[in-house]
Parts: sequence; C-alpha cells; structure tokens
Amino acid sequence: LKPLRLEFLARACFDPPIHAAMKLTLVLSAAASLLSCSHALVLTNRAGTKVTPTQQVINMMTELKAKGVKMVQEEQKTFTIYDEWVDDESKRLAFDIQDGAAKIEELISFITKAESDAKELGSQVAELDAEMAKLTAEKKEATEIRNEQHTEYLKISQDYSESVDALKRAIQVMSAENFDRAQAAVLLQRMSTTVPGMEPVLAALQQQQQASEPGAPEVAAYEFQAGGIVELLNSLLDKFSGELADVESAESNQAHEFNLVELHLTNTIEKDTSDRDEKSQAKSEKLAASAKAQGELSETKAAKADDEALKQEIETTFAVKKSTYEQNQVVRADELTAISKALEIISSPEVSGSYSEHINFLQVARSIHRSAKDQAVSLLQRRAAALGSKTLASLASSLATAAPAFDKIIGMIETLIDKLKEEAAAEADHKAWCDEQLKANKLKRNTKTAKVDELNAKIEGLSADILEMGATIAKLSEEQAELTKAMAEATELREKEKAENLDTIADSAAGADAVKRAIVVLKEFYSSQAAAFLQQKQVPEMAAYKGMQSSKGGIVGMLEVIESDFLRFQAETEAAEKAAATEYAEFMEISQVSKKQKHEEEFKLKLDKDQAEFEKEETIKDLRSTEEELGMANQYFEYLKPSCLQVHVSWEERVAKRKEEVAALKEAYAILDEKSKA
Repeated sequence: LKPLRLEFLARACFDPPIHAAMKLTLVLSAAASLLSCSHALVLTNRAGTKVTPTQQVINMMTELKAKGVKMVQEEQKTFTIYDEWVDDESKRLAFDIQDGAAKIEELISFITKAESDAKELGSQVAELDAEMAKLTAEKKEATEIRNEQHTEYLKISQDYSESVDALKRAIQVMSAENFDRAQAAVLLQRMSTTVPGMEPVLAALQQQQQASEPGAPEVAAYEFQAGGIVELLNSLLDKFSGELADVESAESNQAHEFNLVELHLTNTIEKDTSDRDEKSQAKSEKLAASAKAQGELSETKAAKADDEALKQEIETTFAVKKSTYEQNQVVRADELTAISKALEIISSPEVSGSYSEHINFLQVARSIHRSAKDQAVSLLQRRAAALGSKTLASLASSLATAAPAFDKIIGMIETLIDKLKEEAAAEADHKAWCDEQLKANKLKRNTKTAKVDELNAKIEGLSADILEMGATIAKLSEEQAELTKAMAEATELREKEKAENLDTIADSAAGADAVKRAIVVLKEFYSSQAAAFLQQKQVPEMAAYKGMQSSKGGIVGMLEVIESDFLRFQAETEAAEKAAATEYAEFMEISQVSKKQKHEEEFKLKLDKDQAEFEKEETIKDLRSTEEELGMANQYFEYLKPSCLQVHVSWEERVAKRKEEVAALKEAYAILDEKSKA
C-alpha cells in the first residue's frame, strides 16, 4: 500500500512540466505570428469597448504569467506536503527497523538460551536414566538375595520347629511314664520313625551322652525325671528353642533391613522418575518455545528487510523527485522571467505602432474566414447539445466571441484535443490503479476478517479448555485430599486393630501356655498316683483315690479343651490379623497408585493449562494485530471510495463521451484547417 501511494503521489505531482521552455517559445511565436500576420485587429466586447489585437496578446500573456506563478506556488505546496510525508515515513520506518533489530537480538538470545537449557535438561535426563537403571539393578539384586535368605530361613526354621515339637512330645511322653535309660532310648528311636524332626534330636542326644562319663549305672525309676533323659531332653529343648529364636530374630532383622533398603530404593527411583518426567517435559517445552521463537525470528527478519527496502525506495524516490522539483523551480522561474520580458517588448510603442499599418489587411482576412469560423461554432454547439458536453459548449462560446484568428482558433482546438486525450489517459491510469487497489484491498479485508474470526474461535476454544482443565485440576486435587484422608484414617484404624489383635494373640498364647503347663503338672500327678495304685492293688479293703478324673478325662480333659480353645482363638485372631493386614496393604497400595496417577494427571493438566493460557495470550496479541491491520484496510477502503467508487457516470460512459467530444473537435478542426489552407 505505501509504495503504491508513494508512486501515485510522485507521478501525480512531481513529473516535470512538458517542456516549459518549449511552451514559452510557442507562446512567443504565437504572439509574434499574430503581430506579423496582422491579426491585431480591433475587437469590440460586450460593453462596446474596442480592444486591439496587441492588447489581447498582452492580456493573454499576463494571464499566462499569473498561471505560471500559481503553478509555482502549487508545486511548492505539494512538495512541502510530500517532504513532510517522506520525513514521517522515514522516521517511522527507522523506528520499526530499530525495534526489529532489537527484537531479532532478543529472539536470538532467547533461542540460544532455550537450546542451551534443553541440552542441559537432556543431559540431566540421561543422568537420571542411568541412575534409575543402576538403582533398579540394585533393587533386583537385593530382592534376589532376600529371596534366597528367606528360602534358607524357611528350611532352617522348619527343621528347628519340627525338632522343638518333637522334643516337646518326647518330654511329654516320657514324663507320663517312668522308663529306664534303655527303654527311653528304644522309645525315642521308635518316635524318630513317625515324628518329623526327631532325627536331629537323637543325634544331639547321642552327642551329649557320648560327652558324659562312660559306664555310669542306670538310674532308678524314681530318679528318672530328676536327672535322667528328661532333663537332657529339656536342655536340648532349650538349646533348639534358643537357636530357633536366633534364626527367627536374624530373619526379622534381615527382613527389616531389606524393607528399609527396598523402601529407600523405591522412593529414590520414584523421585528420580518424577524428576526425569519433569525435566523431559521442561526440555520439550524449551524446544517448542525455541521453534516458535525461530519462526518469529524469520518473520521479524523478513519484516525488517521489507522495512529497510521500503525506506530505501522512499528515500531514493524522494531524492529523484527533489532533484526534479528543484529543476522545475529553476525552469519555471526562467519561464516567468521570459514572459515578463516578452510583455515588456509587446507593450513597447514600436509594436503598438505597427498595428495601424496592418489593420485594413486584417479586416479583409477576417471577412474571408468568418464563414469557416461560424461553421465550426455551429458544429460544436450542435455536438455539445447532443452530448451534454460543457467542454464543447465552452469552446463554442469562446470561438463565437473570439477574433477570427484562424491560427489561434486552430491552436485552441488542438490544445483542447490534446487535453482531452491526456485526461482520457490519466483517467484510464486512474481506473487501472483503482481496480488494482480495490482488488488488493478487498482481498486483504476478506483475509483479515477470516483471520479475525478464526482467532476469535481459537480464543473461545482455548478459554473453554482452560476452564475445563481448571475444573478437572480442582477435582483431582480434591480427590487426592480425600484419598490422603482415607489413607490416614485407615492407617489409624489398622494400628488400633493391630494393637488389639496382638494383645489378644499374646493373651491367648499366654493362656494356652499356662493351661498347657497346668496339664503337665496334673498329668505328672495323676501318673504317679496310678503307679502307686498298681503297687497297692493287693489291699482291697480300701479303694485308692486317683483324683478327680472320669472316663471322659475329668479336669485334665477340661483343661485340654480350654487349651484347644485358647489355641483356636489364637489361630483365628492371627488369621484375622493377617487378613486385615493384607487387606490394609492392598488398600494402601491401590490408594497410593491412584493418588500417584491423580497427581501425575494433575501435574500434566497444569502444564497443559499453562500452555493453553500462553497460547491464548499469544492468540489475543495476534488478534489485536490482525484487527489493527483490518482497521487500516477499512480506512484505506474509505479513502478509495470517493475517487474510485462514488462516481455518477460509469467509466465506460465517460470514455465513450470523450471519444465523441474528440471526434467533434477533430471535425471542427478539419473545417477550419481546410478554410485556412484555402
């Protein structure tokens, strides 16, 4: 738009006048011709005052001089406006170029930093990947070692548990009857075939027997429980129980240590994974921002180059037009000087005196050519009335009142023909320019309007997305808070339930152990009473008292039922505790996974929301810029309307009318030229 405006203004206002010196020569030649050919006859105006031909020439040259002065002033005024416009445009473009250079420097700095940050983030992501791989391998190795330790523990624990159970059964059996050493050895040997874990007991028993003094006499039956095999078995029971406790303690320590290591590795891996995802996301954002900045950099460089080229073109064109203007001013000044000298010459007495010598001859010439002038005037009047042409009517009126100087009249017609041709050419150029400008302006207005609609739709879509993401983020945050609260409540309830279960298990175990010891005491007592009854059964006069027992078991049977109830309640509580712990662990695992997923989704949505808000701001900036460009296009369209659209007669009609006017002038010219030659 600006180059076209510049070109139009320059072409319209600052083309040099068509041979100003030649125009002066023609004027002076015409004046000399009028004088030399004796066209200076006396004329009578409407007021009845006589005007000599010499005076008429002087009047014409005075008018020409005044016109020249006016043209000089108009050209000076036009150049002043043009000069101010060039100065304003040059300053504006210089500011735009300066702003573009600053923006280019800023974008280059931003791109360099963004790429450097992306490279650094990529290195950090690679380091985190390597560390995560290392930690994962360590966790896998620790898990394998722990599995091996647990497998070994299960095997050893089973062996010790079976041995302890076997010892307890052996002690219980041997405590019920009095056996000598040989009978006890046979019984233990027989139990080894049916009771699991008895073989290690026999081996340990043999080692301890071999360590004692050889050849010791067998103890009596009544000494059996005090220092015999039962005492040895009890010592073995204590030994195996202690070793089992040590194995279980070692297993517990190893499990606790593994849990700590596993928890540390898991937390570290999760933290590294989260950091890695954040850095990877940040890297992607940096690369995206760099790519966008590179696009803006290309656009800014192109706009800066266009501004520089336009500024150069404006300044170059201005220099050419300024040179032309200065030359025009010199030529116009010389022209006015020459016209002034010519007026001085024509106004001299020598020229005025020549008038009286040629007046009679000119009167004769006037009478000869009057009929040709009348024919031309009549033709022009008819054509002016038919075409409604003010130009032809004005020329006919001028010819009717003018002196019959054919050369001057023919010159007027030629000048008018040339003027009409020039107007036609100028109007054609103006129409082509209008068509081009209107087409380009319409295309620009349509493009910018479509862009504005597109940007408005994009802004509305982004606003809806931002609102939706904000609601989703709030919902996810609320759900995470609810999960955290539920997990805290579940943990509190689990700890309370676990404490109650552990107390119940401990009470049941203590009750079962107390009942078990009571049963042992009672069984020992009843066993000793049964043996005494066998020794005294030959005295029938008094029945022996065996204690409060019946065929169904008596108090011992009742205690055994109580013991089984304690053991059953303990087992049920342990099973319930295990099930509750499993259920709690599953709930916590599911809740933690769900909370993590919701946190990651919330984090991603926040990033997407920030990106959407950034895109919305950039789109709003683009919309404002596009609306500004659309407003400028609409303003230019309003500027084009008066000269290009708001016309009362179509361009085709004006062209046709001008052709007919030119044809009428040519016909009048032919009439006058033919009579002149005659």
